[in-house]
Amino acid sequence: MASITIRRLDDNVKARLRIRAAGNGRSMEEEVRLILRDAVDDEKAAPKDLAKFTRECFAPLGGVELELPPRGPMRDPPDFT
Repeated sequence: MASITIRRLDDNVKARLRIRAAGNGRSMEEEVRLILRDAVDDEKAAPKDLAKFTRECFAPLGGVELELPPRGPMRDPPDFT
């Protein structure tokens, strides 16, 4: 296993890490390991496709039927002259 040393860590950050670790029932070292592991996890870092996410949310509900408003004629483009 590799080790790293972090120099010039802000005292406030260290204190908040200690509090977060205690709240999660872990050592501060284990908390930092988990934070770093999550930060570099490729699967979590990849942005999600909005359409796919929406389908995943509504598929268990049987989908959603939306009433589309009638389309009107296209308007003339603006004249910037």
